[in-house]
Amino acid sequence: MANPDDLLVLLAVARTGRFTTAAESLGLNHTTVSRRIANLEQALGGHVLARSVGGWELTELGRRAMHAAEAVELALGRLTAVADAPENQQLSGMVRISATDGFSAHIASPAVAALRRRHPGITVEIETVTRRARQHRSGLDIEVVVGEPQVHRASAFRLGEYVLGMYASRDYLAEHGEPANVEQLTRHPLVYFVDSMLLVDDLDGPRRLVPTMRDSLSSTNVFVHVEATRAGAGIGFLPCFMADQHPDLVRLLPGRFAERLPYWMVLRPDSLRLAAVAAVADALRERTAAYERELLGAG
Repeated sequence: MANPDDLLVLLAVARTGRFTTAAESLGLNHTTVSRRIANLEQALGGHVLARSVGGWELTELGRRAMHAAEAVELALGRLTAVADAPENQQLSGMVRISATDGFSAHIASPAVAALRRRHPGITVEIETVTRRARQHRSGLDIEVVVGEPQVHRASAFRLGEYVLGMYASRDYLAEHGEPANVEQLTRHPLVYFVDSMLLVDDLDGPRRLVPTMRDSLSSTNVFVHVEATRAGAGIGFLPCFMADQHPDLVRLLPGRFAERLPYWMVLRPDSLRLAAVAAVADALRERTAAYERELLGAG
């Protein structure tokens, strides 16, 4: 069984790429770091690091071990926050979040509202944007992004998954007919993100699944996608948890189009030690888990 201390050493090496730098950040020496990594590899039965031109890189086993290490770090951060905040103490402070439009409205907002009923001293600012995780996240405590982030000097945790599907309005289908297969669907116009401004590779589903569909109305905001689809602008590739709330929308070819994408939460290590940030992070995790059926289009 892996030693949690060895996992945290691996996390430090993964973030810096060097044993010496990791040793300095942990208050250890190079030999101790090397020995800890060797102990971890022996416990896991394989190499967790491989040499590269720029330093040390994670192997596939190392990446799995790093996810476990991030969970240990989060648990320790929450424990520290709890220790600093007695059980009955009201938490307070500003927490700044960056998240996608849909997540902000359907998960973050109700999660924060419920949390503030218990801790009215907490205030939250939400920046709605769809992009990759920042490498320099000054001024942000929590980022929620689509797809697994590649970050340094930060902790990333998988929150859950959501599904996107093809939708059209009932009025649109009455006028243009309902496509019975992919070939027929490609004759219809697409409502989706502006291709040239799409910053998240995981969201390229339509261009990969139905590359011949022509654009109808494009936007950087997913709420515009939903409303444009309802207005009959074309067939929208929409998050099921948003589209399924509208009875005037019909899901098309669900057996063929069910794109599952993960939500990840990214936190700065120093933010993890703040009680208010830890409380908001827990609220986001709990709300995401409680909303799982809707996220997966089964609600």
